[in-house]
This record gives sequence, structure tokens and C-alpha cells, in this order.
Amino acid sequence: MTHTIFIDGEAGTTGLEIRERLEARGDLALILLGDRRRDVAARREALNEADAVILCLPDEAAKEAVSMIENPAVRVIDASTAYRVDPAWTYGFAEMAPGQREQIAEATRVSNPGCYPTGFIGLVRPLVSAGIIPAGWPVTVNAVSGYSGGGKAMIAEFESGQAEAYRAYGLSLKHKHVPEMTKHTGLERPVLFAPAVGAYRQGMLVEVPLQLAALPSSPSVEVVHGALAEAYADCRFVEAAELEETEAMTGIDPEGLNGTNKMRLHVFGDRAGEQVRLVALLDNLGKGASGAAVQNLNLMLGLDEGTGLT
Repeated sequence: MTHTIFIDGEAGTTGLEIRERLEARGDLALILLGDRRRDVAARREALNEADAVILCLPDEAAKEAVSMIENPAVRVIDASTAYRVDPAWTYGFAEMAPGQREQIAEATRVSNPGCYPTGFIGLVRPLVSAGIIPAGWPVTVNAVSGYSGGGKAMIAEFESGQAEAYRAYGLSLKHKHVPEMTKHTGLERPVLFAPAVGAYRQGMLVEVPLQLAALPSSPSVEVVHGALAEAYADCRFVEAAELEETEAMTGIDPEGLNGTNKMRLHVFGDRAGEQVRLVALLDNLGKGASGAAVQNLNLMLGLDEGTGLT
């Protein structure tokens, strides 16, 4: 059976990445508008004729596109921030919790996670669920991404050589990912999020430092690692690196998983010490965006979740 797919916003960075992953597949047929992609009537027709729609649009444009869908059979994946904390939409991080894959598979509306939140939730949610991090605990997350996550203007700036080597941003502490990070980890107070962008195209590191001795249960490095390893033991795309592997590392390359839908979680820390640095490595355009969208699409169409992904 061939499924028809419409990518609304296929000319953007995420849209192009999704199209590249889908167009070679024989089980899917893409609805391509070409020069008519700004034609409202053509878009409306495509939005209602496709078996599944992937929205790669700014928030308000995504909401407008959803309002144009009248066919109840159309399934939607939205890559914007618009619906990530909306209870009427299913959150599209398949590995987030037991039963999440099944919820995605049954949903007609799925909100694709953000790239930074994917790393943060992957690290923190299992620890909150296990009681290692109390829900009311103040949690800080530091992260650096390649400039491709910033859209066409930022890409042009960095590729022209006019940008600095490293740029901290979100300095108002009101980054739009904070509600998503807080809700889907089960935390009760807003996360303190310190994002940055580096002078490389794609790939990201998301880091959560923890003072183990300050936590109520004073967990060991092994206990923290064990909770992550257990949470992702049966996952194809998310894994907790072995402590021995992490202990042998002297650095970590943010580009290390580029081109894949994988995420690797590291627990850095002296086993006899009282501190850890939790680090998630992922491709901000892969597991952090287009790869996750394709994984969600596969689940929603009843296909193997890894079809077309590495």
C-alpha cells in the first residue's frame, strides 16, 4: 500500500531534510506543489487529500494550516512549537515513556519535539520518574547546537563568516522550549535553560549538571546511569553509553551522530565523587527534527519505526 504525504513547508531546513528521507521510499508518494506552494487553494487541497501531513512552518502558520484541514482521516505531524504542550496533541518522542509509541501510532495529531527538549527530556525524565530528581528540584540545562537549527537567516550569517565562533542566546530566560522541557519531564518548576550556537552546521550537545550529594537520595553515579540504561534498554535509537566507555573519553564531538536518528546519553562523573554531568549527543536535524518526524510518521502509518532511518 502506498501512502500519500504532504510536507507543508518543504523549502525550509527541516522540510528539506524530511523530503530527502522520504522521496526515495517506494511505500510513500509525496504531494509536491513546486511553484504553487504559496497558493492557498493548492495547499488546502493537498492538506485534505494526503494520508498524512507534516507541517514545517512557523507557529502561527502551522495553526492556520491545521485550521484548513477538514478531512478527519488526515493525520498531522507538526514540527513547530505550537502544540507541544497542548493536551489535545500527542507528544512525538517515542522513547519518552512506556506506551508512548502506542499513543503516537493511534494519534491523528502529533507534535514533533524540539531538538533541545529531546536531549533534555531524554536525560531527565527517567530520573524524575525514578525519584532520583524530585519534581520540585531546580534543574539547569546547558546546550550548544549547530547553526542549522536557527533557520535561513542564521545559516546565511554563519556561512558568510560574519558570525562569532560561539554565541550564547536566550538571555532573557524566556526561551520557547522551556514549557515543553518542564512539562514532559514531570518537573514542577521552570527549567533554567542556557542555549548556545556554535560555528558548525549541525549536531548538538545537551548537558545537565547535577550535585548528587545535594539530592535527597544522594544517588551514586552508578544509580543515575542505571536509571537511564534501564529506561532505554529496548530502544533502537536512544541508548545510554556504558560507564566504562564514558570514563575513557576526554571529549565529546557534537557532530558525532550527524545524519542519524540516534541519541546517545552519557553520565560523566567520578564514581567516588558527588557530581555528574549528564550529556545527550544528537543531530539537531535528525533525532532533533526530521528524523523524529519520519519515525513518528512510520508509527502513525503502522510501519516499522525505523523505515528510512539510520
